[in-house]
Amino acid sequence: MGKGMFSTSQKQQVCLLFFVQVVLIVLMGALMTYGPEANVNLLKNRTGSHGKEHVKEHVKELEDDSLRIYPMYQDVHVMIWIGFGFLMTFLRRYGQSAIGLTFLVGAILVQVAMICEGVMEMKKESKALLSLRSLLSADVAVATPLISMGALLGKTTYIQLVFMGILELIMFTVNKYVGEHILMAVDAGDSMFVHAFGAYFGLAVSFVFGVKEKPKEHHLEGPSYNSDIFAMIGTVFLWLFWPSFNSAALKGDDQQRAIINTLLSISASCVIAFATSALVSKDSKFNMVHIQNSTLAGGVAIGTAAGMMCEPVGALVVGSLAGVLSVLGYKYLTPLIQKRLRIHDTCGVHNLHGMPGVLGGVFGALMAGLATEDSYDYSLYEIFPARAPSSEARLAEMRDNYGISPGSNRTAGQQAGYQLLALVITLGIAIVSGLITGLIMRLSICGSISEEQKFDDDPHWELEEESSQESRNKEGNGCGDQLPMGHI
Repeated sequence: MGKGMFSTSQKQQVCLLFFVQVVLIVLMGALMTYGPEANVNLLKNRTGSHGKEHVKEHVKELEDDSLRIYPMYQDVHVMIWIGFGFLMTFLRRYGQSAIGLTFLVGAILVQVAMICEGVMEMKKESKALLSLRSLLSADVAVATPLISMGALLGKTTYIQLVFMGILELIMFTVNKYVGEHILMAVDAGDSMFVHAFGAYFGLAVSFVFGVKEKPKEHHLEGPSYNSDIFAMIGTVFLWLFWPSFNSAALKGDDQQRAIINTLLSISASCVIAFATSALVSKDSKFNMVHIQNSTLAGGVAIGTAAGMMCEPVGALVVGSLAGVLSVLGYKYLTPLIQKRLRIHDTCGVHNLHGMPGVLGGVFGALMAGLATEDSYDYSLYEIFPARAPSSEARLAEMRDNYGISPGSNRTAGQQAGYQLLALVITLGIAIVSGLITGLIMRLSICGSISEEQKFDDDPHWELEEESSQESRNKEGNGCGDQLPMGHI
C-alpha cells in the first residue's frame, strides 16, 4: 500500500510539472515580448526619424552592448548549471539528483525570473521587454534558489524545490527592488541580494523541516572518493567564472575593477582556506569539504564592493577573512546550529554564502562610507546614484559631460547607513519568507521524502546499476537456493 501511495504521489508531481510549464507559457505570452535590441520594429520606432546615420549609430551601440554582455552571460550560465550542479554532487548516492534537479529547477526558474523582473519593470499598457540583459539578470536571480537548495539537498521532492524556487524568486524580486530602487543601495556582485538572501531563506526552510523531528545522522549523508572529485569540478568552474558573476552588470572602469577585485579576493580566500583547513583538521591535512566550498568565499565577500575603489590590498584582506570565516564555520558553527537550532544544512550554505554574504554587505557599507569625490571623481555619482546632487546648479556640468542624473544629495555616511539597512531588510525578508515557504512546502500536494529515502537517488531516478543487479539476483534465484558467487 505504501508503494502504491508513493506511485500516486509521483504521478501527481509529474502532472504538477506539466501544469507549471503550461502556466509559464501562458504568462510569457501574456506579459513578455522582445526588447528593442531584439525587435526590429521597436528598433525602428525607437530611432525615430533622426536620419540614417543616427539609426546606424544606435544599432552599433546595441550590438556593442550585446557583444559585451554575451560572454559574461555565458560565464554566469556555466556557473549556474555546471558550477552549482556539480558542487552538490558530493553526496555518495545523490549525484544524479544534484545534477539533474539543478538542470530541471534551473530551467523552470530562469523563466520565472524573467517574468518576475519583467512584471516589476512593466509600464502601463505595454508588455515587459526581454533582452540579453534580461537573460543575464534572470541567471543571476536563479542562483538564489539554487543556494537555498543546497541547505535542503537530499531531503525534498523536485516539486517541493520548484515551488520553493517560485516563491523565493517572487520575494527576491521584491527585496531587490526595495534595496536598489527605494534604498538606492549598491550591490554589484549581489553579496546581499543573492548570497545572503539565498542562504538565510534556505536555512529558514530547513528549520521548518527540522521542527517536527530533530535532524540526525543518516548513513548516506556523506561523500565517497569519486563523488568528492566530481564536486571539485563544480568548485573549479565557479572559481574560474566568479569574476564574471560579480562584474557582468557593470560597465567600463567599474567592470574592470570588479574583475580585478574578485580575482584577488577569491585567490586569497583559496590560499587561506587551504591553510586554515589544515590548521583545524586532524594531522594537519586538508579537508575536502573546506576545499570545495571555503575556497570560493572570497568571491561572495567582495561582491557588494566589487566595483568600488577598495584597492587591491582591500580585496585581498576581505577574501582572506572570508576564507577563515568559512572554514571555521564548517568546523565549529555548523554542528552547533544543527544541535541547538535543529537546522540541518546539507551543503553548508551558511558558511559559503551566508556569513561571507553578510561580511560582503558590511564591507560594502564601509567602502561606501569612505568614498569621496577626490578618490572617485565624478564616477562617484555613477556608482552611488543617490549621492549625486539634487540642485540644478551643481548637476548641469555633470549631466552634460557624464550623463549623471539628479540624486538625493546623500553624504558618504548616509549612503553607508542605507547599505547596512538594505542588508538588515534582506535578512529579515529572507528569514520570514523562508519560514512561510517551508510551511507551504510541507503540504501534501508537494509530496515528501521519508527518512529512509533521504540523500538517495532512488526516489527520483531509474538507476541502471540497481536494475542489472536485481536481474542478476533473479537469475541466481532461478537456480534454486544457491547464491551467486559474488555474494558468498
